[in-house]
Amino acid sequence: MKLPVLNRLSSRIFAIFWLTLMLVVVVLLLLPHLDPRSQHTIPQPELERYQQAASRISERLSAQPGALPDKLLPWVDPDRHKGMQLYFTNFEGELITPHQRTKALRNFITSADSPDAPRQKLYGRWMIAGPFLVSDQQQRALMYIGRVTHRPPPFFLRILDQPFHMLLLTMLVSTPLLLWLAWALSRPARQLQQAAQRVASGQFTQDPTLETSGPREFQQAGASFNQMVRSVNQMIRGQQRLLSDISHELRSPLTRLRMATALAQRKQGKSPELDRIDTEAERLEAMIAKLLELSRMQIRGQEVREASDAASLWQDMLDDAEFEASQHQKSLTCGPLLPWPLAGNAELLISALENVVRNAIYYGKDRVEVKFSANDQTLTVTVDDNGIGVPEDELKDIFRPFYRVSTARDRHSGGTGLGLAITENAIRQHNGCIAASRSPLGGLRVTLTLPLSSHDVPETDEPFVSEEG
Repeated sequence: MKLPVLNRLSSRIFAIFWLTLMLVVVVLLLLPHLDPRSQHTIPQPELERYQQAASRISERLSAQPGALPDKLLPWVDPDRHKGMQLYFTNFEGELITPHQRTKALRNFITSADSPDAPRQKLYGRWMIAGPFLVSDQQQRALMYIGRVTHRPPPFFLRILDQPFHMLLLTMLVSTPLLLWLAWALSRPARQLQQAAQRVASGQFTQDPTLETSGPREFQQAGASFNQMVRSVNQMIRGQQRLLSDISHELRSPLTRLRMATALAQRKQGKSPELDRIDTEAERLEAMIAKLLELSRMQIRGQEVREASDAASLWQDMLDDAEFEASQHQKSLTCGPLLPWPLAGNAELLISALENVVRNAIYYGKDRVEVKFSANDQTLTVTVDDNGIGVPEDELKDIFRPFYRVSTARDRHSGGTGLGLAITENAIRQHNGCIAASRSPLGGLRVTLTLPLSSHDVPETDEPFVSEEG
């Protein structure tokens, strides 16, 4: 017959509760039996010593003439027995000698009256043992021995005497089992929490250990969690595949359209209508290229993640952007860029900041500023320009795909409306956030916030101070 396996959460809690309760009850039932204040058998060495003393007394009583009470009188002197006090009674429990009867003795005599089974009991520090049979060949008596014990009361005896200590003992006995229960329950919960945090940070990976560790309820939750991750991955891959396929399919007729436009211009010469068709086709091709880039970025963001730092990621890109700005007679200034630790897809992180910086260079009049600041947990990057800016009611919408700002900032450029959407997607995949606001320079401010991968954060000489336009 197989024993039931306690692999359910409710079964484990129930079993540990009753095991703890049973252990405490057993301890409480055993402790009184070890209490010397309760009547119990005499240890064998002491029992033999007491019985030998009773035999010697009987021998001497038999050698002396006279009545038994008179012959017993000298034996009750405590100085004669090294501090022990002897008491003698008849078989009816009446005290023969000494005549001074104590409460402890009266209590003990009523419960221990058989010389065939001597017992002992502690009254305070006074230990009474007996009875032992003594006789002078004609009369018999029962002997009880009282002595002072100098040993301190046992530890468990002090616990029994004080309810508060008894409560502490109960807690001490039950604590290991309860700690084990808490650990057994929290370990699979922590594993599930860590897996959920990985998914929240953009890592859609399954954890097989969730289905094999912990109680059955946690195993079922882990299996459901892994199934959810598989479903999300399949949905993302399906969406990305659809986007990629549509983009590829659109390129073929678009290419034929541009070739037909070029042939028409060669045969008929240039015309405003053909130029407009070619311009729109070029914009459509750029939009498709951006869509393909967004699709590839989402796939790479899930597959390739590594440790890096802000300086190695962005320094070269910012140097190139500064050169590009100077070619357009614009100024790009950057704050101190230190090796703050970051983790993720390097290509995505570079592309995210590059899109924002190049937009600022393109739309700014002649001035762009990039600032960095960090605390123990996050890195903040702000990009400001002195362009015409974005209306307040459209600031939250500029990160939507294909969104076109109503002002000339976007319409005169012919942009696809995907640059900031790609940046927002990359930052979100790295568990960060992006926001737009009015810049103190008069144009647009874009703020990127990314989590640092460790707490070893270098300090900046010029701490960032947020300015509200």
